[in-house]
Amino acid sequence: MSGLDVVCERIHFRHDPKWTARLGSPDSGQLLCTACVVEMMEDSAISVVRKKHALCCFKSVMTRFPAEVAELLLQDSRVCVHFIGTLLAMLHSSEEASVLEEVIQVLVQLLVELKSDQLLHCVLEECEKKLLGPASVRRCLPLFTFLGKLLESVPGSAERLTLEHMPLLQQLSGALLFPDEGVQASLCFVFGRLYGGGGGGGGGGGSAAQDRLSALFRDRLCAGLLTTMSRAQSRELHINCLGFLKQLLSSSEFVSLLMEPPVNEQNSEETEITQGGSLPLTLKRLLLSRDETLQIASSQCMASILVHSPHQYAAPLILADIPEFLFERLSCSNEVLLWSVYSCLLLLTEEKLFFTKCHSVYGIESLVRSVRESVRLGNPEVQKQGLLLFREVLQRQPEGIKLFSSPASFREAAETLREGITSSSLEVATEAACAASALLRISHLPVPVCVPVCPQCQCVFLCVLRISHLPVPVQYQALQSLVEVALERCRDTAETASLTQRRATAQTASEPSRAGAFILSSLETFHRACRLAADCSLHPSLLLNVFTAPHSHSVVDTLESFTRFLLSACDTLCIPTVTSLCERAPSASLILVFYSVLNSQYSLVPSMMGQFSAKLASSSFFRLTLELKAAFCAGERNAQLNAVCSEFLCRVSLSLLANQQTAESTQQELDELQCVLQRALPMLTCRLSDCPILLSEDPGGEVGVRDTQHCLLTLLYLAHLHQDRLVPEASLFPAVCSFLICSQERRETQPAFTLRAALYLLSVSQAYSRELDWSPLNSICSSLCVHPSFSSLYTHHPLVLRFLFRYPTLTDRFGLPALQRWLGQGDWTGPQENQDPSYRAVLAVIQDNPSTILVLLGIVCTGEAQLSHNALLVLKSYLQGRDPGDLSSLELLRPRLLQILQRVGIESEGRAPEVSKSLSLVLELLCVVQMKSSAGRDMDSTDFKLLYHVSTLAGKMQSSSTEALQPAFNYLYCSLCACNSGRAVSMLLSNVGLLDLLQSVWELYWARPQSSDSPAHSSLLSSACLLLSALLQSQRTHSSQVHRGLSLSLDQILQLLSFRKKTGSLLLASSLHLLQTLLDQDLSSSLLTVSPSERRERPLEAPDSALYPLSSERANWLLTALQSLLIQRQELLLHSAVGCLGALLDFLTRRNQNTALHAVSQPWTRFLVYTLLNSGEELVLHPALLSLITLLQISGPAPPGLKEKEAAQNLLEELERERERREREGDERDERREREREERVRERRDTDWEQHC
Repeated sequence: MSGLDVVCERIHFRHDPKWTARLGSPDSGQLLCTACVVEMMEDSAISVVRKKHALCCFKSVMTRFPAEVAELLLQDSRVCVHFIGTLLAMLHSSEEASVLEEVIQVLVQLLVELKSDQLLHCVLEECEKKLLGPASVRRCLPLFTFLGKLLESVPGSAERLTLEHMPLLQQLSGALLFPDEGVQASLCFVFGRLYGGGGGGGGGGGSAAQDRLSALFRDRLCAGLLTTMSRAQSRELHINCLGFLKQLLSSSEFVSLLMEPPVNEQNSEETEITQGGSLPLTLKRLLLSRDETLQIASSQCMASILVHSPHQYAAPLILADIPEFLFERLSCSNEVLLWSVYSCLLLLTEEKLFFTKCHSVYGIESLVRSVRESVRLGNPEVQKQGLLLFREVLQRQPEGIKLFSSPASFREAAETLREGITSSSLEVATEAACAASALLRISHLPVPVCVPVCPQCQCVFLCVLRISHLPVPVQYQALQSLVEVALERCRDTAETASLTQRRATAQTASEPSRAGAFILSSLETFHRACRLAADCSLHPSLLLNVFTAPHSHSVVDTLESFTRFLLSACDTLCIPTVTSLCERAPSASLILVFYSVLNSQYSLVPSMMGQFSAKLASSSFFRLTLELKAAFCAGERNAQLNAVCSEFLCRVSLSLLANQQTAESTQQELDELQCVLQRALPMLTCRLSDCPILLSEDPGGEVGVRDTQHCLLTLLYLAHLHQDRLVPEASLFPAVCSFLICSQERRETQPAFTLRAALYLLSVSQAYSRELDWSPLNSICSSLCVHPSFSSLYTHHPLVLRFLFRYPTLTDRFGLPALQRWLGQGDWTGPQENQDPSYRAVLAVIQDNPSTILVLLGIVCTGEAQLSHNALLVLKSYLQGRDPGDLSSLELLRPRLLQILQRVGIESEGRAPEVSKSLSLVLELLCVVQMKSSAGRDMDSTDFKLLYHVSTLAGKMQSSSTEALQPAFNYLYCSLCACNSGRAVSMLLSNVGLLDLLQSVWELYWARPQSSDSPAHSSLLSSACLLLSALLQSQRTHSSQVHRGLSLSLDQILQLLSFRKKTGSLLLASSLHLLQTLLDQDLSSSLLTVSPSERRERPLEAPDSALYPLSSERANWLLTALQSLLIQRQELLLHSAVGCLGALLDFLTRRNQNTALHAVSQPWTRFLVYTLLNSGEELVLHPALLSLITLLQISGPAPPGLKEKEAAQNLLEELERERERREREGDERDERREREREERVRERRDTDWEQHC
């Protein structure tokens, strides 16, 4: 139509050109003649079709060129009035619906574009005349439609109609009851537009228009509207009625009027409303329709009612069971309907009746399914509204009504929230996290219910916990999955927010705030989960899944697994995320929730709180918490945050002290410390740099300041123990000294935990300060001496030990108990190496203060068994690590050891000494001292006194006292080996008791059954053999007089080598050494008598008589046994066996040379040497093997012509050649390795030079 001219050729020629205009371009524009249009509308001869066509063209031109058309018409206002009147007449006369629609559109468009109050007045006057005339209401339907469009499109028309044409409105209100739904729909549209733009809706009308319109609606329309709605059938009428109703519901006055119950039911609030004119039932009926548009409008109208006063208007809707049908509507996929239903239900949840009538229980599954489906939609607003409704239902559900009827529904709810948290929209995820917090909420604290066990005691043992949402069995695995997703999303959001802050722009300014809201909500969810787990632990029925099979090992869905997960999640997800946020931009709300979470961990897994607290302390949480308190809580700000942080510091401190391995704290001390911390921590809001000043401050009798100092010392102590140095040591040392001096001056007795902290802090900071003068040292010592038990002041730390031994005053008072505490802790079962921390600490103390060895010796003598043993280990380690020429420490020990032995000798005068563990350790230490001090010097008087007392004590002991006898024998053996004094040998040989003891030890060993042998007995016999061999050698060397002889059976000596008993290597070596000594002395000595191998009844043959008391058979057997020992290739036995073999060959050579040559020339000897030579390179040049070869070479001359001599010589030559060959191979191999090494060095040097060039 836009390309056609709006001109009637038949009548256009008689019109004035001023009513004609070409619109658009001059060449191809559209020609419009307004006079033609007016005449065509007047002419009854023109068909309706042409009129409609003309109106369409005119409307199109006016739409495209509104200003030009308005200018043509306004040339003469009479023409405009006439044209509008003609069109109004067409509304009354025409019956063609399409023509009427065009007429209405043109009329409205004319009034809008012309903007003339005169024309508007004329139109309203004409409408009033026609409506007040005799025409039927049905014929006025087009006029009603026009009025509605006019009120909707023309500003100010509603106000003018209200103020100037009230009779018209009254006529319209009466027509509302006309039994024609088209008329009623048009009138509802008119009244809706009138209220929206005339004053009732606040569209711009004055107070007079509002009053008139309100009175009209109140008196004549409200009741009619309800009646019309209750009888309406058509969709159009329903929609217009709901539109009008929605306009009315914006006013609380009309809401109250429309919601008034019928007269016969005003006094019965609990009776169901059943009258046809009831607004709730009318809206309910529309809600039940299948038209989603009507459902949307109905739910929006209910929301408009409830928004004024949910508590006043929710009850009628709830009593009409509207929530039930609202929940049914949640199964749709229409986003607008979902939003409307969510909003309406959200307002209904504010009324308690909604829950007491169990509507929440009825609709929870529908709500969960709907929210889950909405989360999968693309509209975040609908998702947020659904999650908000879910959260409100969870939060407002009464405690006595279980919301989830089955575990499956609870799992579905948790899964829905999990999907919501993973949404791409942070706002949706935040709302889901808030709903998750509500899902994990505990309605009330545990309510104790008294259940007496018996009538006599009336004791209470049951604590009932009412949990609103949790079904039994509790779905801990579903909760775990929900919490885990929330924390993981929280971590990812924090990382994203960090990147966003670095490149923040105007467009992304709101991102950090949304991220912060989600992080806060996620932490609150985690906090609620921790509280839930803690409260569930109080209810026995919630500890385990009741459907778990008996004795099942599955712990997946139990409270224990859930609590351990929470603790692990706090450690791995929550703490790293929040600490990284606190480093960038801490906030009080975030810190409050975070420390609440940390506090809740202490009621989850109590057995792991020691490890948890230690990890927090080692992660600098003392520093972080104190810095946050100083930043946010100074000046009495953020009292709640201050309380939570103080509670955290108190919990961590008490947990660390209760589980401390380096110090002991009694329950009374912990209770006292807890009271001090609870009083002082809220007041401790100073900066860390001000802590030394606070410690040095004189409290002046103020308890608060003194408590704060005690609290600060405890925190500094625990933090430093876990490598968190809150204050520099250089400023810490004088501050602690000032604190102790001040308390001593004021005669104040400090609690044990404070003194323990002060002693530790002084110890660790001493290296950064000068030495203490007498005055502060005396104050410190006096303060520490107040407590009788040093264990309450001691901390197991090497610096504490060094500090106490740094000053003689402290050493005299606390050295012994400190060293006892040190030796009583730690692992002392390992090797005695200087790399072990326990050894290294004490050795460092001894290095600084050599008198420490006397304290250790005192512990060896008087301490408990384990302490004495540990002290001995330390002394051994120290003495063995000293240089041989350094005798200073030995000179301290030897006189003290002598005094100890003298005291033991006096106490055991006339009787056997009481063998104690300490005596054994003293003797063992004496052995070490003897070995370190005897090299390169002669025995002095102290040595002789020690030798005398040891031999005397040993001679008085029983042979069963193995623990004391073995170190005594070892000491005597070392003394004999270290000196060549005949005086010492004579002293021992004159000790008859000692010799008798050696005899009894030997006899006791052989008298004991083989099954009862122990390593202690074997070791004792080894020491006895070594001592006896030393006595034999020394007696022969010095020709000392023997007062008591010993006797041994040769068979018993040989049996030690026969492996018939489980003989240890040490005993074998000792026996070989004794046998070697006896063979060197031709098995004959004034000290020791060797009985023959066997008793014979006939004279000995020549070979046997020459070897007496050793027979040829025994000699061959002994030779075979020694060769067997060599084959074993044990380092300890190689030298002993070779030495004994050499003594045996010498003995045979001296007694019968042929027997010796025969022994050397045996094939077994050749095989033995070959076996040893081919046992590896480490044995080729082994000293024992070389000694064996040398021994065979110099086995002794023999008469010429003996085949044995020739065979032996051949064997030795062959062995020599083999040895030389192996030496050459070894030399060649060494030369080859040296050439290869030089070649590698040359190549590396060339490469370095090339790179340098």
